[in-house]
Amino acid sequence: MTEEFLAFSKYVGNDLSTPRPDYGFPGLKPGDHWCLCAARFLQAHDEGCAPRVNLIATHAKALDIVPLRVLRDNAG
Repeated sequence: MTEEFLAFSKYVGNDLSTPRPDYGFPGLKPGDHWCLCAARFLQAHDEGCAPRVNLIATHAKALDIVPLRVLRDNAG
């Protein structure tokens, strides 16, 4: 996670940074790892705020939505 991505995600209606103790969710902070859906990742990429990608942990089906070049460009 990056500060930019967390702010973007909150802006588009998915607040990942606020703790939700009633669901056992501590909230995310920059540096945390989290699984994203490919469509949200691509949306963030298009807006210039995609987080880094762990290519080894990325399912091959993500390529149905996100071009390999984009994943490689954001690999970290």
